[in-house]
Amino acid sequence: MAAVLPNTSTNSTMSGLARALLQAGRLSSAQIEGINKTISGESGEKTPFIDVLLSSGHLNSYDLAMFCAETFGYPLLDLNALNLASLPEKAIDSKLMLEQSVIALAKRGNKIYVAISDPTNTQVLAQIKFHTELTVEPIIVERPLLLKLIQKNAKSAEQSLQEMVGDDDEINFAEEDTALSAADATNANDVEDAPVVRFLQKLLTDAINQGASDLHFEPFEKFYRVRFRVDGVLRDMAQPPLSIKEKLASRIKVLSRLDISEKRVPQDGRMRLVVSKTRAIDFRVSTLPTLFGEKIVMRILDPSQAQMGIDALGYDPDQKAILMDAIQRPYGMVLVTGPTGSGKTVSLYTCLNILNQPGINISTAEDPAEINLPGVNQVNINDRAGLTFPVALKAFLRQDPDIIMVGEIRDLETADISIKAAQTGHMVFSTLHTNDAPSTLTRLMNMGVPAFNIASSVILITAQRLARRLCTCKQPLLVPEEALIEAGFTEDDCDGTWMPYKPVGCDRCSGSGYKGRVGIYQIMPISEDIERIILSHGTALEIEAQAKLDGVKTLRQSGLVKVKLGLTSLEEVVGCTNV
Repeated sequence: MAAVLPNTSTNSTMSGLARALLQAGRLSSAQIEGINKTISGESGEKTPFIDVLLSSGHLNSYDLAMFCAETFGYPLLDLNALNLASLPEKAIDSKLMLEQSVIALAKRGNKIYVAISDPTNTQVLAQIKFHTELTVEPIIVERPLLLKLIQKNAKSAEQSLQEMVGDDDEINFAEEDTALSAADATNANDVEDAPVVRFLQKLLTDAINQGASDLHFEPFEKFYRVRFRVDGVLRDMAQPPLSIKEKLASRIKVLSRLDISEKRVPQDGRMRLVVSKTRAIDFRVSTLPTLFGEKIVMRILDPSQAQMGIDALGYDPDQKAILMDAIQRPYGMVLVTGPTGSGKTVSLYTCLNILNQPGINISTAEDPAEINLPGVNQVNINDRAGLTFPVALKAFLRQDPDIIMVGEIRDLETADISIKAAQTGHMVFSTLHTNDAPSTLTRLMNMGVPAFNIASSVILITAQRLARRLCTCKQPLLVPEEALIEAGFTEDDCDGTWMPYKPVGCDRCSGSGYKGRVGIYQIMPISEDIERIILSHGTALEIEAQAKLDGVKTLRQSGLVKVKLGLTSLEEVVGCTNV
């Protein structure tokens, strides 16, 4: 039999949970009245009835949860057995979750299962139903465990980022000629995401300090991963909370002038980090929709790399002499080949920097321009606007150029215009994606370029790779002579006067044994004999055989020279070159 409510005025202000406890005889009216007096507190801020009840000691949290489950007919769950990683993301608005002390446990079909400790709070259940458009299924849990879970879920991302970031100073970004502070680059809502902003700033700073070439932001179903490509190898750097993936992607998009609302198609952008008054570093940004969010890759484009000078790139003395002789000619075509990430852009810009003199007119067409080189007229290709490589090249020829650089020869029209420019008094630089120098010539023929045009325009081809440079912690390694000969050394090389080195690992190289990279090059000038093979439509094998007779080293042979000098390891050269 239900208890008689003694005071109508008190009952009118009594919470639903208090009324249920009074009717069941679990609390007296005097106890409820005492709890109500302490709800407001000295500060005037109201404390939920259930919190004051538990702190009063009249009921413990387990007994109260059991009472709610039995009285209202809802299931009871022990949150200690719950895996936080299994909770659905963003199923309930974070503000509602914190203010009303509820959290989503699971979503099944058109139902959402919600953990609550006060089932009489029907208002919050109605709010959840309105926002989610799902049927709400309440699950009773102990109040202290629920509050702990909510705080852990709400703050885990921020706390994890704060631990990763620390108290780093804010850095500045600039786009084109407009300088942006990190705070100005976002809207007002991003103020709440300060840990995400600082986390990105720290990643960019760390990537520059470690000499990384790329940053990879990769969302997966159960985790989020950030990796740096350092010395050509991807390294795991951080696993921030999965819940920040959209905020981090939006932050990068804002800085890169990309459409933050477009998540269905890839986008390309660019941003600039102002390191100091005299140094700024560009980032080329690429987004890609994946199953679990947008993967973002940021390539670091440091203009100082083009200022290193040709000696820092790792050319052998004889190779350097041949290259310098070729680029100083008044006309012709020099091609740089190799896979993505082999340093072709840096090599080209180094050559352009050597030739960048007041009396020389240099124009480049790139997709996009990777390194800003003062004194060079650089054009970004824009296919949507109709500014293609052929269109840019035709315009260059009307601009009185001395030197033209084409970012990449991708089709017959681009190749044809480039070759004609080389034949009409211009020096042309470009790149191709081929494995070695001899196969570049056959690739041009396969594209449809006439053999006589190739023979009369191309003056030099350089193929290259980047091998990891051994750190100072390297140690000599005893390798059997048979293994050295199998790798490509001659018997004369194995005279016992030198030993290869192996990577060891120290703090300076982060335990990898390698620090920095060194170039491996195949420099092939086009001799008269090679021209005759081209004109007779010879194969890459025939060109390679003639190049060998001309004294051209293969990539493997150039790499083995670096092994003898102790610059890199034998396994590194074998791994990045063919025999």
